[in-house]
Amino acid sequence: MSISYDQDNIFAKILRGELPCDKVLETDHSLAFRDIAPLAPDHVLVIPKGAYICFEHFSKEASVEEMADFVHSVGEVVRLMGIDPGSGGGGYRLISNAGMDGGQEVPHFHVHVVGGRRLGPILAATNA
Repeated sequence: MSISYDQDNIFAKILRGELPCDKVLETDHSLAFRDIAPLAPDHVLVIPKGAYICFEHFSKEASVEEMADFVHSVGEVVRLMGIDPGSGGGGYRLISNAGMDGGQEVPHFHVHVVGGRRLGPILAATNA
């Protein structure tokens, strides 16, 4: 990575217990909590406990155990939220932003699990 991990980002502070969160799930390698500014009725963030900036960084440097735990945690959050279409839920969207152009606001890899209503298009059309 050409940029270094910011130990003072908000998710690092949550992981250290310096800031509270509305915890949904915690495992050895992952933490899931409700977004403080939800964009849908169900909006949970899932983060690895390791110091990873974005998906590319996580996929390159995380251990197999961290990766498996993270993927399992995302699936478990979907089940806990009751939005899994296979179990009668209405569906969900997974979003992970990376870098400035990708709209990443917190420089710690995370996935938004969003559901609870019909979601609009993934991206709005632009003339850029």
